Amino acid sequence: MHWISIWQRNKTDLSGYILRLRGKEMEKQKKNLGSVAFLPLIVFLVCYVGCGITFTLMGADDPFGKFPRHVALLAGCAVALLLNRSMDVKDKLNIMTTNMGNSGVMMIVLIYLMAGGFQGAAAAMGGKDSVVNLCLHVIPVTFLIPGVFLMCCFISTSIGTSMGTIAAMAPIAINVAQGAHLNVAIVGAAVIGGSYFGDNLSMISDTTISAAEGCGSEMKDKFKMNFFIALPAAIVAMILYSVVGGTGSGAIKAGSYNIIEVLPYLIVLGAALMGINVAVVLFVGILSAGIIGLCVGSCGFFDWIQAIGNGMSDMFSISMVAILVSGIIGIVREYGGVEWLVGAISGKIKNRRGAEYGIGLMSGILSAAMVNNTIAIIVTCPIAKEIGEKYKIAPKRLASLVDIFACAFISLMPHDGGMLMITALADVSPLNVLKYSFYMFGLIIATCVTIQFGLMDEKN
Repeated sequence: MHWISIWQRNKTDLSGYILRLRGKEMEKQKKNLGSVAFLPLIVFLVCYVGCGITFTLMGADDPFGKFPRHVALLAGCAVALLLNRSMDVKDKLNIMTTNMGNSGVMMIVLIYLMAGGFQGAAAAMGGKDSVVNLCLHVIPVTFLIPGVFLMCCFISTSIGTSMGTIAAMAPIAINVAQGAHLNVAIVGAAVIGGSYFGDNLSMISDTTISAAEGCGSEMKDKFKMNFFIALPAAIVAMILYSVVGGTGSGAIKAGSYNIIEVLPYLIVLGAALMGINVAVVLFVGILSAGIIGLCVGSCGFFDWIQAIGNGMSDMFSISMVAILVSGIIGIVREYGGVEWLVGAISGKIKNRRGAEYGIGLMSGILSAAMVNNTIAIIVTCPIAKEIGEKYKIAPKRLASLVDIFACAFISLMPHDGGMLMITALADVSPLNVLKYSFYMFGLIIATCVTIQFGLMDEKN
């Protein structure tokens, strides 16, 4: 027994030694590629967005479908595997697949599938037509789009998540827009803008908490700082949506509706406002749509099941996009892209104004590159705090800048989760949605005005 014990102990020590050697070997293989680390992401954007814009200018049908997103991402993955020849391909693939399968990505995929299933189930039992006709009866068509924006602002501020708001509101808003013959791209932009309004302001938002804690600010002080920047942008967006939203094509006549068939949508919105997990909210919505449809006789059991399946199938493509994007971001981080970006921006700061621009730009680009505003904020805050101490920038101002730019930049990206969901549900290109992203562009402009003219140069 004594010899067995010694052998087992030596075997454990040997295993640990081998693991340490393996770790050291991987550390040697790891190479800081600097700006080159972003090449896989650039290849994806050039293939997808570049081709989409080119074919749009050429007047082609479905311009962004010429080079599908997932194929463009596959090209980016191939480039990522070709970079850094000193690292074994197996190790690169392990890094990519580990990032593809992390819990955050799988949660987003689950939300996509549940949102598609809910949309299909609600439409099958007549909820889509009823909610459209109810809205047309109650809300003037000219106020539908500003109303959608305002409602998303309220919901996102209440529940503290942009993704949750988009998942709850997008199916309703897009169905109403289609029923009223309105431009669905404008409605999609209004949903995204309103959703990020609350994500940036809410006291229970993970971005607000991360920014305030990371920069050493009280959340109420950060909220006040943000609010006076976000409010003018929101007002301008409301006015613009009222002007360009339109009244639909041709005469719009509201049909009949059954208030019982509207209940699944009301249940989803109510549960979201209560702060229930968005995946649970959507599951309850799917279940309630089936129960109500069976009770009122508007759909059979297998009609409901097939509708859920068809709705989920519509979201398969963007689910693959979310997974592949996460893999590319993981390899970009492994190659030292994030460290290079932080160093490149912070090294060029010379004065307070430059410091504020640099902090905002750092947070925004990291958020867009990593497709995660919370992580971007967590990475930026320690550097922002050091820069803030040097140039006498108040913690609440730092927290505000970091949060605003992280939310604004990511919301405009074609590979962001919210944009993917909107473009999939509305069947529009990201370029069409970006044209009407009045709030997000307004928020960036309003923030830059405060930086340029020193309007919020508070020392504490």
